[in-house]
Amino acid sequence: MGCAGGTNTAITIPYTFEKLPNTYKCYELTIKGLSGGHSGDDINKGRENALKLCNRVLFEGLNNFELKLNEFVGGNLSNAIPREASAKIAVPAEKSQKFEKFVEEFYATAKKELPLTEPNTIVELKPIEPFAEALPNSETEKLVKALTAVPHGVIRMASDIPNFVETSSNLAAIKMQNNEILITTSQRSSIESRKFEVANQIAATFQLMGAKTKHGDGYPGWTPNVNSPILKVFLDTFKRLYNEEGQALAIHAGLECGLISEKYPNMDMVSYGPTMRGVHSPDERMEIAAVERFWDLTLEVLKIVPRRSE
Repeated sequence: MGCAGGTNTAITIPYTFEKLPNTYKCYELTIKGLSGGHSGDDINKGRENALKLCNRVLFEGLNNFELKLNEFVGGNLSNAIPREASAKIAVPAEKSQKFEKFVEEFYATAKKELPLTEPNTIVELKPIEPFAEALPNSETEKLVKALTAVPHGVIRMASDIPNFVETSSNLAAIKMQNNEILITTSQRSSIESRKFEVANQIAATFQLMGAKTKHGDGYPGWTPNVNSPILKVFLDTFKRLYNEEGQALAIHAGLECGLISEKYPNMDMVSYGPTMRGVHSPDERMEIAAVERFWDLTLEVLKIVPRRSE
């Protein structure tokens, strides 16, 4: 009976490489095995962000092991929590064993932090063929610190709906192409002003390092109406068909009803459908048994609504 509005904030950072000393040993750091999921509906479930996890290694490597960065990529869609990330990095050969030991210990730490929400977490460090170039230290430091500072996850819980996320942000993807680092983020809120507040917070974090930022057009939220006549029809029909009480909920995600209500504010609406699991991840699936219930409910409601509107 309600949904959040959302927008995207895109970050562009130009970069140039400098020569990597031949005294460095090169690695590929990979984070994988995470659950990912919907960046709205799953944002409060304690799932790890692969980009954030990978960046923690880079932060420590930069401060303690003279780490050099050649590539940092991960994530894909703005509406999905990143499941995987990887970085091509290098450290001085004389510090390589200590760095390998640190990553091993970090892996153990990550497993302890996420025993229930991310039991399949993998942190992998593999030696690779030496690369010739890397980002200058100053540019790597700016990027890693900005990624450390930028918020990801729940920003505020709703004050009027129990256990409901009001505002959130998702650090969604990082790509490096055509001498630019491209970072994708998405912000959601059931309060329009809060949506813009957190989007500006994301932008400001990266603007401090000199990056260019741009907000997308976004989409509006849909304000819940507990006195909705069509909602009552659906709940009454659901109870009559299945002999159980239905639940009317708002969702921390975008729905077409938000766009429709912006154009037709007096239209009475509900959003419903078959049960979905693992939305916006490779595990996305639909409960087949729920399709029949959805269809039967639709037919019954259509029998009632015309009579009530006469």
